[in-house]
Amino acid sequence: MESLERILTEHPFLENFDPKQIKLLVGCASNVVFKAGEFLFRTGEDADSFYFIRHGKVVIETYLPQKGPIVIKSREAGEVLGWSWLIPPYQWRFDGRAVELTRAIALDGKCLREKCEQDHDLGFDIMKRFAMMIAQRLEATRLQLFDIYGKDTSK
Repeated sequence: MESLERILTEHPFLENFDPKQIKLLVGCASNVVFKAGEFLFRTGEDADSFYFIRHGKVVIETYLPQKGPIVIKSREAGEVLGWSWLIPPYQWRFDGRAVELTRAIALDGKCLREKCEQDHDLGFDIMKRFAMMIAQRLEATRLQLFDIYGKDTSK
């Protein structure tokens, strides 16, 4: 049986993370499994966790009354899903739905926020990693818009 500590240590998001801090994360972590079609979270619900995807695929989508669900992006093995746990009011802004059997490590956002308040080095490391991830995703969105509209949307 694999340990959560080993799994987290090997996750790309936590590359070169301090082993003492990994132990703190393990205290907030649990294995989760989602069946195809099952929602991990829904828009407006409390964002009380985020996920390290180990296997499977999750789509991030929004619902438009005239069109139904619209897929915005997908997340797969090796990726992190969710940052709404980090920013008040801690509510999901989109839906997350497994499109195939998905195994992940869920980290309890409230637990982790408390640990970050107690250990500011941990909080700073987490914030740097999430800030980099959010910046990369915003850049990818800009490129998508450039693709769709055929012009540079940053100006």
